[in-house]
Amino acid sequence: MAIDSDHGAFVEKFLLRPPSSSPDLPLSGLTFATKDIFDVAGRVTGFGNPDWARTHPAAESTAPVVSAILSGGATSIGITVTAEMAYSLDGENKHYGTPKNPCAPDRVPGGSSSGSAVAVAAGLADFSLGWFARNPAILNRVGRVLLQLPDTGPVVPTQLVIAEDCFQISSVPSSRVKQALVDSVEKLFGGHVIKHANIGDVVKDKVPSLKSFLDEGNPSEEYIIPSLAALSTADGLLERYELKSNHGEWVRTVRPDLGPGMAERVWAAVRSTDENVDVCHSVMTESRAALTDLLGDFGVLAMPTVPGDPPKLQTDPTTLEGVHARAFSFLSIAAVSGFCQVSIPLGMCDNLPVSVSLLAKHGSDGFLLNLVETLYDTLKEHVGKL
Repeated sequence: MAIDSDHGAFVEKFLLRPPSSSPDLPLSGLTFATKDIFDVAGRVTGFGNPDWARTHPAAESTAPVVSAILSGGATSIGITVTAEMAYSLDGENKHYGTPKNPCAPDRVPGGSSSGSAVAVAAGLADFSLGWFARNPAILNRVGRVLLQLPDTGPVVPTQLVIAEDCFQISSVPSSRVKQALVDSVEKLFGGHVIKHANIGDVVKDKVPSLKSFLDEGNPSEEYIIPSLAALSTADGLLERYELKSNHGEWVRTVRPDLGPGMAERVWAAVRSTDENVDVCHSVMTESRAALTDLLGDFGVLAMPTVPGDPPKLQTDPTTLEGVHARAFSFLSIAAVSGFCQVSIPLGMCDNLPVSVSLLAKHGSDGFLLNLVETLYDTLKEHVGKL
């Protein structure tokens, strides 16, 4: 079971010290927590499910990312809760409990990296390892942990493209966030950098393979952009295909005890066909090319991370389905294109966390992180003035 005294963030607490105690190391003196999908030598990686832990041996080696952080001087303080098989947007877990969201206690903590997000938000760790940890249900401060990244070229963006259509349908204080972003970029880099685009139109015009999925979205809903809903459909099919390819045999053999909702999603993936997988791969290629053409080598796309507030705990499945559809229509942009994305926490509004996301070209992680560091203080200052 999760450890309740620590907001339910951890499944196991222990100290794993760095190989060197030199104060000159870049992460010296910092602590971190690790999601229960990364191997630590001698420990069974649980993958959020007791049946997985029961049927797998202890890891023979430590995951490279964990080893790199330890070598950088940080100390591991334990393993955090993940949604079962890391296959959930909400972060709830039948077996280990749902980590408690310290920013909004009546809301889900976000998933699947719920424990890692809670560990940082509650001040239990300086930073943590998650997986696609962008959902702002709990994120309330930006991480500034820089490993020894290679030279990434200029920090000055050639353009910052504001996704107007995404901001327009967002229920977060979009005009306030967008204005703060514009003011900050103008102050630091000049007004000529600011551009505007409707990302839904870009995707519709430049990703022809999406035609297969356009009718499968929810174009009648005013809060969903049809082409992004179609992109989300392709993303979901790819996720099902990858889950079945990697874990389908284990699911069929073990028939694990899975939580409500999770069982239905996992078995739907395992029983799915491979129809349209080739089309989905074409969508990935075309999406990357379309966004690369839009942004160039050092352009950045700005958009809300998700279009709405995090759902309340124990929200009924029908309502959750709509929340997930809207969220994935935004989250799938980076997921399908392979573009890197940073979700920047901007504080609280109406007692809920607010964030904005920046996306950059595939492989431009160092550039994007450096840009976020340059922009963050000014952005927070301008948000506070509005």
